[in-house]
Amino acid sequence: QVQFVESGGGLVQPGGSLRLSCTVSGSVFRVIAMGWYRQTPGNQRELVATITSSGSMNYVDSVKGRFTISRDNAKNTVYLQMNNLKPEDTAVYYCKPPVGAWDSTPWGQGTQVTVSS
Repeated sequence: QVQFVESGGGLVQPGGSLRLSCTVSGSVFRVIAMGWYRQTPGNQRELVATITSSGSMNYVDSVKGRFTISRDNAKNTVYLQMNNLKPEDTAVYYCKPPVGAWDSTPWGQGTQVTVSS
């Protein structure tokens, strides 16, 4: 079964930067779109960025101009470069294909991002 392993989170001051990584097991990575989600306590996961298998990117308005999603198919890894971080970006970040067919696949453990002075 495909597994998702997120890393790279941490504590950063407002205006700072972090780069998240998500490594995907299996051989399907290069042909699937990937998404980064985030979740705060008591709220549903929010899809913040997506990248297709061909590299087309899309972002939720709240992160446009600050976050950049990218992928390295040779490493089965998707990245999220986060710049000019704000306290409202504080959340646990997860990766998963943004496609309904993957709904039954378990989420990874996520990586905590905390933006605070």
